[in-house]
Amino acid sequence: MRDFDYKKSLGQNFLKDNNIIKKIVCTPDKKNKNLVIEIGPGAGALSIELVKNYDRVIMYEIDIRLKSILEEKLSDYENYEIIFDDFLNRDVLKDIEKYEYDNLYIVANLPYYVTTPIIMKIIKDNLPINEMVIMIQKEVADRFSSTPGSKEYGQITVFLQYFFEITKVCNVSKNSFIPKPKVDSSVIRMKKRDELLYLKDFNYFEKLVRDSFRFKRKTIKNNLNDYDLNIINSVLSKYGYSINSRSEELSYNIFVDISNELCSK
Repeated sequence: MRDFDYKKSLGQNFLKDNNIIKKIVCTPDKKNKNLVIEIGPGAGALSIELVKNYDRVIMYEIDIRLKSILEEKLSDYENYEIIFDDFLNRDVLKDIEKYEYDNLYIVANLPYYVTTPIIMKIIKDNLPINEMVIMIQKEVADRFSSTPGSKEYGQITVFLQYFFEITKVCNVSKNSFIPKPKVDSSVIRMKKRDELLYLKDFNYFEKLVRDSFRFKRKTIKNNLNDYDLNIINSVLSKYGYSINSRSEELSYNIFVDISNELCSK
């Protein structure tokens, strides 16, 4: 790939570290009759290991220039399909309906600039995934996997942790890529929760969480002064908090409880 014209606009930093690749492939709790979605296979370093280890792999690649490279690398295998299109524009449920599978995984080295839009699409489209193992920018991974009370904890953390148990697998040096990016990366595992907490109104919950983190380091009283603070304080008191606490102290289930109580009134 020495002569390849890497496009910065597509976030093309191809992974070359085989140890990291094997760690990514082995991380999911792999079950039988599986289907894997890979977003942005690039030159196929991860793809080749996926087709070796999983029953069926669907890859979404936006850069048609990589067609011959990927097809040559995967020429010994038949258990894959490459869709040369933008994952964000696809009807993924329609793409995968022709396959029989019991377990669906997303395993990918995601382009930094579309990490959040991709994850949000997966959630909004209600893809029936078991888990995701993705490599993303380290700073973003720290935010996604942070715990209440940490400085990285925020709106996106609460939202994602409603759906997933998120853990960090490993950090990845910028030297593990061609070309070398300016920042380090991390691999995270996002395992779909077996049962989601009941929400009366998901859109209301989403707005509540967004408003709760409107001003960094402000109290809940300051950020949610347009809401019924008596109801909020009543819920918080059950968990040992008050409206003078800060939003970054609260776990996702507390926001769910607040949202449901506010919706009841």
